[in-house]
Amino acid sequence: MEKRVESVAPPRQEVRMVEPEVVRQLRVLATKGWGAKRIARELKIARNTVKRYLRGGGAAEHQERPDARCLDEQGQRRAVELFEGAAEGNAVVVTTMLRDEGIEASVRTVQRAVETRRRETRAAQVATVRYETAPGHQMQIDFGQKWVCLAGDWVRVYLLVAVLSYSRRLYVHAFLSERQDDWREGIAAAFRHFGGVPATLLGDNARALVERRDRDTGAVSFHPGYLAFCRDWDVQPRACAPYRARTKGKTESGVKYVKRNGLAGRSFESFGALHAHLAQWMLQADARVHGTTHEVPMDRFERDERAALRPLPQRAMPARQRSLRRRVSHDAFVDVDTIRYSVPYRLVRDWVEVRVGETQVQIIAGAECVAIHRRAVEPHTRVIDSTHFKGLWRAADDVGRPTSPAARSTLGELGRSLHEYADVIGGER
Repeated sequence: MEKRVESVAPPRQEVRMVEPEVVRQLRVLATKGWGAKRIARELKIARNTVKRYLRGGGAAEHQERPDARCLDEQGQRRAVELFEGAAEGNAVVVTTMLRDEGIEASVRTVQRAVETRRRETRAAQVATVRYETAPGHQMQIDFGQKWVCLAGDWVRVYLLVAVLSYSRRLYVHAFLSERQDDWREGIAAAFRHFGGVPATLLGDNARALVERRDRDTGAVSFHPGYLAFCRDWDVQPRACAPYRARTKGKTESGVKYVKRNGLAGRSFESFGALHAHLAQWMLQADARVHGTTHEVPMDRFERDERAALRPLPQRAMPARQRSLRRRVSHDAFVDVDTIRYSVPYRLVRDWVEVRVGETQVQIIAGAECVAIHRRAVEPHTRVIDSTHFKGLWRAADDVGRPTSPAARSTLGELGRSLHEYADVIGGER
């Protein structure tokens, strides 16, 4: 037979409320037509007390009032046990479970019973123990976003921020996207900027880095491309726990510092001007006195961390090696991250493969490389090879029938030459 746990309420207590003489006076005043509010003001007692005695009939020297319903010690222990267990921190669910076990209590009563435990749990979730790493041990990475005015247009800029955990030296690189190629290129640039490689690389659970994470065991499966990149640079990848951004608080603070101090409300003439500004600003950031270490990051780096970093690999794999499939537009261009690259016009409306490297962009049609461009970073620009449009302007008076020299001369006078067309579209950039 199921045993029911009952919470024993404390016995009723007699609580002295108002002196009998005061009760007599308030009733006398009531017979004279005084209202409860006026009586309360006259006798300096609460208006509700006056009303209660006027409703209560004969004067009583004591009024019997039960104590507020509460849980006994055993009921409180059971409430905390359910709060930490099956109820998963929900006092309303605890109240329902207690009622199923035969323990009657209000939600507010249960909330009071588990309040101490609730505060302890909340403190454990919020409190952070600052973890200082050894020189050369860790670099933290993160991306931030900010709308920046470039050449009069507002552009969303993605900022990769890397911070050496010991010295607090900072590196920032601006991109037009936040793909895995951008992560790898930014991290590799940070290694080169610092002149060495730390032992571990701490990031978050971005899809570009982490494929999946086991909630029960905490095991992390990194993206194969990111894992190969880390092996190539001989650095150990780490990922902070989900919803625990404070684990990488150094770079979290670094992202805020870049957006609020490095960029603020500044505008720039071009994306290149933005990069130049960030390069100069990083020198200033490394020369300031850091608020936590109370030292200049560059001094701390030169003294303790530079020698602790491992040397850069002599032959590192390319950080950016993206392959895209694009359809050639009617004006013989393909689009990559808001930047347009020219393609031979004979491929208009054909599908091509675009291979984006660190310094160049290759365009492949079938097994043939039909175009090679330098990689551009300026948003909304065109990279043009004028030879891709050669033959687009034809001097013919009828389809399939060549014109005579005289006719060609006349058309040349009325129409445009290839050189004029190249001037219109801007020529090779």
